Amino acid sequence: MEFHHPTECGCETDHGPKPYAANIMHTARQNHNFRTAFWSGCHLQMTLMCIPVCGDIGVEMHSDTDQFIRVEEGQAIVRMGTCKDKLDFHYRLGVGDAVFVPSGTWHNVSNTGNCPLKLSSLYAPPKHPRGTIHHTKADAEEEC
Repeated sequence: MEFHHPTECGCETDHGPKPYAANIMHTARQNHNFRTAFWSGCHLQMTLMCIPVCGDIGVEMHSDTDQFIRVEEGQAIVRMGTCKDKLDFHYRLGVGDAVFVPSGTWHNVSNTGNCPLKLSSLYAPPKHPRGTIHHTKADAEEEC
């Protein structure tokens, strides 16, 4: 079995489903797209996100997907709840902090810092089509 390790960022390529090793913090910091599917397998997917200053991912809920979101650069606040209009769980996030979002939970992550927010996100099962690249939030909203 061959294992792959990037020699440079490789942010624009979905490296799954083959075995792959990478420095996620470095790779996430190099990503300038709102969302990039970095690795997609049969049961798990990692995306990288870049949220502009004062931006957010948008209030969303995944009915059949658990999600793990980790801050790789910047500062954020996560809000979660059982209803779209009642996100009563709030938590401030910094570099290295992560949040677990169970399926069926409404959530939003907002950039509260003064630089782009860089995130890595795991979905189980995968949420986005293999190779997805959304250059902007508007691109992502257009796809839905």
